[in-house]
Amino acid sequence: MDAFSLLDLSPIPEGQTARDAILNSVSLAQAAETAGYKRYWLAEHHNMPGIASAATSIVIAQIAAATKTIRVGAGGIMLPNHAPLVIAEQFGTLATLYPDRIDLGLGRAPGSDMATARALRRHMAPEDSFPTDVQELIGYLADGDDTAPVRAIPGQGTNVPVWILGSSLYGAQLAAYLGLPYAFASHFAPDMLEQALHIYRSTFQPSSTLEKPHAMLAAGVCAAPSDEEAAFLRSSQILAFARLRTGRPGPLPLPVNDIEAHVPAPVMQGVNHALSCSATGAPDSVYRQLDEIITRYQPDEIMVTGMIHDHAARVRSFQLAADILKSLRAV
Repeated sequence: MDAFSLLDLSPIPEGQTARDAILNSVSLAQAAETAGYKRYWLAEHHNMPGIASAATSIVIAQIAAATKTIRVGAGGIMLPNHAPLVIAEQFGTLATLYPDRIDLGLGRAPGSDMATARALRRHMAPEDSFPTDVQELIGYLADGDDTAPVRAIPGQGTNVPVWILGSSLYGAQLAAYLGLPYAFASHFAPDMLEQALHIYRSTFQPSSTLEKPHAMLAAGVCAAPSDEEAAFLRSSQILAFARLRTGRPGPLPLPVNDIEAHVPAPVMQGVNHALSCSATGAPDSVYRQLDEIITRYQPDEIMVTGMIHDHAARVRSFQLAADILKSLRAV
């Protein structure tokens, strides 16, 4: 593991507002920069009462303006929702304002329900144009021909690093074919992680931007001074995920002591499996769990994420995680 990074879903805590969530993200990004995280990524979700990063590029701009050195980017932009030229212009503008600090992760999922996807796209094309859209987007960001009929301005020549994101084998195959870095969403969909990493590494074709494969996995983290406090704090995310899975999305709930009393056993079983690529507890416990993940999958980079209702506790969790990841990187 060469580096560690942070994924922020900009959660809206129960009893607070979207403005509070975005200001919390700014504060967390500043703490992450101080703690030594390499990247700070935000994700595109729509029609989600508990997530404030729908206008992802705008939130990225706010984070980049409030920090100095940390790379800021999207993990990711759901490209089927957008014309490639629009994303090239947005991220080209970000890269023009914040040179050598912007990343662009691209996903193929809608990041929403189908009704919302239709509202975003205005029409639903039956064909899958994701691979060609990715290549079109990269072309807009590359050093281009000034006589080309369509150019991204700003954008052309910024060469914003593009990542492929995925939770299945499709993204691994595409990232390998295009010679791009690859990030796997194992923080909520761990089933195909091992197979996807094998396919990506074994079929990778070097490109003009990447000589060898660079694989990043995502893992949940909830660290606190004691195992008991960490389990209590993590109950907010478990509750939120359970409600999402049962069709009741909402703000990030307050934590509870008796999580089993709030989530039916079959639902809890599914939630625990989906969130199993994670580390929860006191620093020693989190160290051991993250060490197991890193030893098994050998990522080039790990991206941690976690939603905690109390902002101060969330900042502390990622500060503790940074200390642990520094120790693991040294080993």
